[in-house]
Amino acid sequence: MRRGLDPDGCAAVPGFTTDMLESKNEEEEMSTTTATRPHGVSGVKGFSLIQLFKAGGFIAGAILIAFGVVAIAMGFNGRSTVRDSLGLEKIVGSDDMTPAAIKKEAQEAGLTGITFPTKSVAGQSIDTGAEAKTFAEYMRIHALESTGGLTYAEMGRFATADGKAIGTNDPAKAVTDESGQPVSNGARNIWVTETALTTALNVSYMAEQLALFGTVVGIALLLSGIGFIVLAYAGLQRRPK
Repeated sequence: MRRGLDPDGCAAVPGFTTDMLESKNEEEEMSTTTATRPHGVSGVKGFSLIQLFKAGGFIAGAILIAFGVVAIAMGFNGRSTVRDSLGLEKIVGSDDMTPAAIKKEAQEAGLTGITFPTKSVAGQSIDTGAEAKTFAEYMRIHALESTGGLTYAEMGRFATADGKAIGTNDPAKAVTDESGQPVSNGARNIWVTETALTTALNVSYMAEQLALFGTVVGIALLLSGIGFIVLAYAGLQRRPK
């Protein structure tokens, strides 16, 4: 079968010329699409995210610094409140509030199994949480000396004729007053007063420790906030390629 000739005089191969033209047209379309596609879209989007992260770093740092400053201020204010409140009570340690003196008194009273304070507050004004805690420890020993080593739960509600601190919970065995009512156990009442005072003193110590903890946390937040801002600023100095 004789093949036809193309306009240039060359033998025409069936399907060859058409395929070549279609391929050429596809390449031209791809080139046109590539040429008209906006460059840097993905780059602009990435740059915007980077800027967002950097701005977030500055904002987070500022918030941490603000919280840190507030926490430090609250810590110092709490510490000052505790010390001012203790100072208003005008508490002064008695002469026997030394480790050596209190041990001697406890031995003379026949007390055993007691943990003795290790610090002295004799003659000192009690105006700090640590001093209040130490004063409370001495108060407990004084209360034990007054009750013969008995605690509140070990004593009865009413006083007995023998005058012992242990007392009784039986009204029939209790000493009565002029109206015939049982007399309350004075030794037991000592513990009520001692517990109220030592609890207040120990709460003062705890409050001062919490104030100290708040101050430490505030410093940590402050330093973290500064670190965030430094990192964000360092990242801002780097120019995207």
